[in-house]
Amino acid sequence: MSDKVVLKAQDLDGFLTDADKANLGRMDALYRQAMVSFNILSTAGSPAERSREERTLIDLYADIGSQLKDICKGEKGVKVYSFVTPHESHGEASRLIAKLRDVRTGNQEFVYYIQRAYELLFNLAYGSHAEGGNKPSRNHLIVKTPVNVPVQNYAVHRIPDVDAAIGNTVMCVMLRGALLPSIIMSKEIQEYSSSGYVTPFALFKIKRDDTRSETDMEYIMDLGRSYFRPEDLDGKDLVFADPMNATGGSLVTVVKYLLDLGIKPKSVKCFNVIAALKGSLRIARAVENATVYTLWMDPVLNDRAYIMPGLGDAGDRINGKDEDSIPRDILQLVADYGSNVTGLYRSQLRTIEGTVLRR
Repeated sequence: MSDKVVLKAQDLDGFLTDADKANLGRMDALYRQAMVSFNILSTAGSPAERSREERTLIDLYADIGSQLKDICKGEKGVKVYSFVTPHESHGEASRLIAKLRDVRTGNQEFVYYIQRAYELLFNLAYGSHAEGGNKPSRNHLIVKTPVNVPVQNYAVHRIPDVDAAIGNTVMCVMLRGALLPSIIMSKEIQEYSSSGYVTPFALFKIKRDDTRSETDMEYIMDLGRSYFRPEDLDGKDLVFADPMNATGGSLVTVVKYLLDLGIKPKSVKCFNVIAALKGSLRIARAVENATVYTLWMDPVLNDRAYIMPGLGDAGDRINGKDEDSIPRDILQLVADYGSNVTGLYRSQLRTIEGTVLRR
């Protein structure tokens, strides 16, 4: 029996409707106009010429954003932060994404902004920004403070009561760029749980074949280097925290494999810092009871299935690059995060170590 599971891009496209394909075509056409502006900005000979083209680009991006919002408005399974939150919240998300995109943002800064991004995404799904009937009631934290004169002091804080929403959660990690975001999301769940719930982890070694183009891409899951027990996922709320959702292929590969085993998740939640429209629609169409939560939506993919304008390889920018001949295993990645990160996420790391070593 093969220890590899492969999903092809052609299988993914079968989930898209004719309306989806028409919307994706409109985004491609608009973004081609934006790339003309990129070329002009790169070679502008005067400040006046640059200023004119910047205004053109600003208008184009406004049009792209408006159309993306219209497309997503009717999509129950796609939640974009700036499309569903109050207007005053948008500036924070926009500035954060700008810092993550910036080529000048180094590793430590990048990790800091990834942590901030997942705090906002947690709030989008479970906190004060949760929509409609999902809006949580309130819970109370009573904490003992260091002040004990003239008597021991305590403080009372109200927080969203998310126990019912997170108590059935399993964190599903699609290595390797998703490792730290998954740990961050698990920490958020622990902090908001009245019982300090630490999510179980399921670890899936999956990659796409980057020698192929977007239209014939293959997604390959290595079962021999994955760590999970199918029976622990049945009836659970599965959470996938992956910084980038380009094609949706990795998540669909994992979930379809579990379904083929007879595993029936209660729900699937996908948390992305940036998601492409195409990947978001594919997940929403292909996976029952799936919701994509993304801080920012980008319009298109290039021929190599990279998000544009994107932010580059998020895994490399979080973890640094692996040597092709010596890829790091999961425990080495954890060790490389350093004492500050490992101290902060101690409960999550112990759970991950147990998941791997139990195998």
